Amino acid sequence: MTNTIGKLFRITNWGESHGKAIGIIIDGCPSLIKINEKDIQKELDRRRPGKINFEKITSTRKELDKVEILSGIFKGKTTGTPISLIIKNKNFKTKDYENLKQTYRPGHADFTYQEKYGIRDYLGGGRSSARITAGNVAAGAIAKKVIDKLTKSKIEIIAYVKKIKDIEANIPLNKISKKDIEKSKVKCPDKNVSKKMQSLVEEVSKKGDSVGGIIECVIKNVPSGLGMPVFEKLDADLAKAMLSINATKGFEIGSGFKATEMLGSENNDQIISITGKNKMKISSKTNNAGGILGGISTGQDIIFRVAFKPTPSIAKQQKTVTTKNKKTLLKIQGRHDPCVVIRAVPIIEAMAAIVLCDHMLIQKCVK
Repeated sequence: MTNTIGKLFRITNWGESHGKAIGIIIDGCPSLIKINEKDIQKELDRRRPGKINFEKITSTRKELDKVEILSGIFKGKTTGTPISLIIKNKNFKTKDYENLKQTYRPGHADFTYQEKYGIRDYLGGGRSSARITAGNVAAGAIAKKVIDKLTKSKIEIIAYVKKIKDIEANIPLNKISKKDIEKSKVKCPDKNVSKKMQSLVEEVSKKGDSVGGIIECVIKNVPSGLGMPVFEKLDADLAKAMLSINATKGFEIGSGFKATEMLGSENNDQIISITGKNKMKISSKTNNAGGILGGISTGQDIIFRVAFKPTPSIAKQQKTVTTKNKKTLLKIQGRHDPCVVIRAVPIIEAMAAIVLCDHMLIQKCVK
């Protein structure tokens, strides 16, 4: 099983939903980067389940997600050696999953894991649980610190919930702020749309069902030249990272699938030159490319969207079969998110930071 992503800045994710702990190992992190547990915890708190007043729209599993640094950081600075982080599991209910021992859950990876390995951890889904993404968020916090050290320009990664089911926000990207996103319970900066989204999720949750959505992410102040022309394209690596997140079903960058409805003359970004302080900068009037051309960053904002399916764990009765191929009915118990996109925002940002950090380190080797 592949649990590692990255070339120079590599992360290895480990642990299971109902195991003793989950965690991450980061290899290739440069030395002398200032980092402490508070910096990492700040990002984890944005993702963690069981927050007060969020019970109706997220999982009620109450985990503090308290991170501990085991290695690689000495007196508040990275040493250049592998960084190991651990997050202990505290609030799990094993009894909620006993009825799944011999039953496959619709929409889950139970059947495919069993087919591949001949064994599966049915407690919370084991490795297939979104619980393990906490480790990625912790690694993303460190990646952001490295990015800040590697560039003079202040790179900013902002993700937000753009759409839940058929309710969509259409706020201009230059009007979006992290402050407005964090104020919203559904992580949507559009106040009116945010309320509608929240009402929808609460309504769906009461019915024992779930709903999906889309997260949009913009990365500002990215230097040009990041990425490789063929198999290590920046957009390809972003796509791989995003689609590795649980419940993702689609990725698009720039104009994305809408480009299929446009003419070449409409989709092509007209190239222009901008005169700055003692420097001529190449740019374009529009950004249908989403900040990446030929797999290499253009210097414009990188803009992409990730689609998430409805949470497969629902309280409604569903038809399925047992491991002995016997037809049965299943009503899933336990604590689950009625809409995964809400807590996925910091996960998207973390994975984007990990990919960007890796490519920035690679670019240092190229030049």
